[in-house]
Amino acid sequence: MKCKRVSALFAAVIFLFAFSIASFAQERSWPEAVDQYIAKVKPSVTIIDMEAFKKVVDNKGDAVILDVREPDEFKSGYVPGAINLPRGVAEFKIWKLIAGYPAKMETNKKIYIYCALGGRSVLTAKALKDIGFTDVTAVNMKVADWIKAGYPVER
Repeated sequence: MKCKRVSALFAAVIFLFAFSIASFAQERSWPEAVDQYIAKVKPSVTIIDMEAFKKVVDNKGDAVILDVREPDEFKSGYVPGAINLPRGVAEFKIWKLIAGYPAKMETNKKIYIYCALGGRSVLTAKALKDIGFTDVTAVNMKVADWIKAGYPVER
């Protein structure tokens, strides 16, 4: 009985911690110009919503799911099967991570990109398209909404 209480308490603490990290990530710490830039970039990339992304996660096939949040954000909980590739190094590290460089250059893989709020995913999708990746999709969602919907999260 005592073990069940401790387990339930532990689970509640973990959930609250993950939710607080997601909430913290949503605090605005940038000027309106950044949002305007993201809005300007959006028409140049393919974007799907959370429900469409859930279908991808459920039937991933050979698609690659990239979480472009920072490593500490990723450790707090991520979409199953996601690979952490922080936004700041995506253009440099994606080559060895999924494109097979230097042996081959697989730039036609299906890539789905998400982040905490949706902005970094749009910017990363644009950057990857600009350097030659052809099947890149940004996910317009908040990780907190993913968690709130009860969708799976790995740690």
